[in-house]
Amino acid sequence: MKTIVQEKIDQAIAILDELGIDLWLTFVRETPAGGDPILPLIYGHDLTWQTALIFTRTGESIAILGQLESETAHRSGAYQTIIPYDTDIRPTLLDTLNRLNPKEIALNYSQNDVHADGLTHGMYQILIKYFHDTPWKERIKPAEHIIGALRGRKTNQEIGRIKSAINTTEEIYQKTISHLQPGMTELEISDYMHDLVREFGVEVAWELNHCPTINAGPDSAIGHVGPTDQKIEKGHLLHFDFGVKQADYCSDIQRVVYFLAPGESTPPAEVKRAFDTVIHAIQAAVAHMKPGVTGVEIDRIAREIITSAGYPEYKYGTGHHLGRTVHDGAGLLGPLWEKYGNTPNIPLEAGNVFTVEPGVMLPDYGYIGIEEDVLIIQEGAEFLSTPQTEIITK
Repeated sequence: MKTIVQEKIDQAIAILDELGIDLWLTFVRETPAGGDPILPLIYGHDLTWQTALIFTRTGESIAILGQLESETAHRSGAYQTIIPYDTDIRPTLLDTLNRLNPKEIALNYSQNDVHADGLTHGMYQILIKYFHDTPWKERIKPAEHIIGALRGRKTNQEIGRIKSAINTTEEIYQKTISHLQPGMTELEISDYMHDLVREFGVEVAWELNHCPTINAGPDSAIGHVGPTDQKIEKGHLLHFDFGVKQADYCSDIQRVVYFLAPGESTPPAEVKRAFDTVIHAIQAAVAHMKPGVTGVEIDRIAREIITSAGYPEYKYGTGHHLGRTVHDGAGLLGPLWEKYGNTPNIPLEAGNVFTVEPGVMLPDYGYIGIEEDVLIIQEGAEFLSTPQTEIITK
């Protein structure tokens, strides 16, 4: 079986040909200090000296890198041509570009996609200096469309790893929900889930101090925030946002539990209505997800279901790519707000994995946020997570 790096390099060359771009250049150095987000997909190791990773639409894969890292590049089996240097990358880089003579050079920077924006300003200045008195400076363009497609179009091996992370997450949720009791604090629940993460031999999908995010009742702060001493109370909702990282790939799932108040056998009608509205928004969004549809169209479907039911508009995008990171770059299921740039206009593609996560805040009960993980296929979309369609009660 090919490694994921080998798969993604083959995919990158095909994307270059599809987009009609002659050459993609990723220029990096000292990546342990802040590596390019695309590096794990096209190299798989850190790099020290100035390094140029080059792919062409004619099928060449070239690594120009420090002599001390050339053996690691050879062992990767991913690059056809490996050119080591000792003192100065410039002559070899320019000789290579002169031989290839690309009409366009896609560079690893972007105004829209953070995962395509790995070229630092300093490295850009160095490259422009190297390109003085050459035609290459005038042929530069951002590589965001290449990188977005490469990150977004998951291979079968990548999808398998995401599914494994989702399965583990659902097992942890099942154990945790069975363990819940009124009076437990958010911190106690978080500690219990962290113990399960260690027991399963995985990592949390984002920062440990707020993975999971847990919201007990209406007074708990919503967002990327850690758990507190807030206790579960009867008659309140308990909301989770949690995922794991397993074999380098992530899950991201939200769940809701309602704790019955004395005398209740089912949740109140107000809670049930809000929950059903969120589920309707998710199901309608997923039903319309297919290749070619834009993220803003999907966001509009979910958002209008929430607001048409009389609830406030949620102030975030309906969903995001999922992969090696929880927010995996490229397109977004979101509105055309300034902060999102052009990402909501990017069409969905087969192989994309998205979250879908509308929400409603009920002032007397707490937050209802459900999040599912969804795979785009040629025929539409399918759930990778097992959808929560009923309120879990305790």
